[in-house]
Order: sequence, then C-alpha cells, then structure tokens
Amino acid sequence: MTHSFIEAYKEARTRLEDQLPHIRKEDLAKKLHPSPNSLGFLLRHIADVEMLFAKNVFKVSEIQIRAKTIIDQKDTGEWIDLNALIEYLSSSSQQILNAISRQNDQEWSEKVTTKEFGTKTKSEAFGRIISHTAYHAGQIVLIQKYGA
Repeated sequence: MTHSFIEAYKEARTRLEDQLPHIRKEDLAKKLHPSPNSLGFLLRHIADVEMLFAKNVFKVSEIQIRAKTIIDQKDTGEWIDLNALIEYLSSSSQQILNAISRQNDQEWSEKVTTKEFGTKTKSEAFGRIISHTAYHAGQIVLIQKYGA
C-alpha cells in the first residue's frame, strides 16, 4: 500500500514538476489580476505546505520549517530567487517521499487531526496534499501564460 502512495504522489506532482523548467526568474513576480499571489509566492507556498504536511500529518519531528507564506498570509513580494525556490521544492518533495515511505500499511488508516482539514485518516489526508499541489500548479500555469 505504501508503495502505491509513493507512486501516486510522484505522478500527481508531475503537474508541478513539468512546469519548473519553463519558469524564468522574470516570471516569479507575475500575478493574474485580481489575485494577490505571485507565481513565486505559489512555488514557496507549495513547498511550505508540503513541509508542514510531512511534519504534522506524518509526524516527521526532525523537520525544521518556518512556513512564511502561511505565517504572512499574503504575498510579500520576496519570492524572486528561482534557484532557492526550486531547491526548496526539491527538499519538500524529498521530505514528503521520505515521510510516506516510513508509513506501514496499518498506519494509513490512523486518524490525524489538523486545524486545516479536521480529522481524517492518513490516506484521506494524503489526498489533500496531492490535490493542493496540483491546484496551485494549475494556477502557476495560468499565471505564467496570462499573468503580468
């Protein structure tokens, strides 16, 4: 079962990863009016949420995270270092994959509670992280194509 979750995560994340080679530094400040969030903010936000998910849902306590996009609750315009964002996204992906691989088959039915989505089994919660990343990946594509 755990192997299937790893494969599902990898496939779902291609919605984001397939876009990364096409993003240029000058794209990071683009927004799609009237949305307040830039492309750079969304990249950082995806990584922040993945790191928090690994830490809080999968209980990977050694993860040190300061989820600035969640703390600030708005785009501060600081997400303009493409290399740093790509590196952080790579790290967040590795953290999620490591966290998933630590789960045994029985742990997927354990309940977890967060303020963001209440109480769910780990397998139900897993759907949240892959849909969150795919949702924002779609926004990134639209911002890159139509944003200013």
